[in-house]
Amino acid sequence: MRALESICERGRGRHGLRKIRPLIAAAQAPDTTNSPLEDRFIIFCREHNLPQPLANVVIEGKEVDAFWPAKRLMVELDSWTFHHHRAAFERDRARDAALQAAGYRVVRLTSRRMEQEGRAVAEELRRILNATSGGSARN
Repeated sequence: MRALESICERGRGRHGLRKIRPLIAAAQAPDTTNSPLEDRFIIFCREHNLPQPLANVVIEGKEVDAFWPAKRLMVELDSWTFHHHRAAFERDRARDAALQAAGYRVVRLTSRRMEQEGRAVAEELRRILNATSGGSARN
């Protein structure tokens, strides 16, 4: 899989790759998510009529929480339980920078915002998905 991903990265701009990338991501996606927060995000997307992302896909050697391959967009879900100390904070920022340097967009979303500002968060994600290259938000 890693070799196939590498070939796709070197072939940016080729039309056939748009169809291959989602297949690679789907082949890497597990059947279940890794946390209740990730489960809630999948439901959140469905409830707010957002395209369903892939969950827990490995991109550039890093597992991401939610991913729209055609949009090169990922959402990383943060809760205070797992991200309340300096090491996690620093690690997350370094990871985001590496993914963005590789051409991906990373959006961080807290459990609190998803629960308390759901409508606004859904609209932000919809606008980001529509603004991200790769076609319509219904991928």
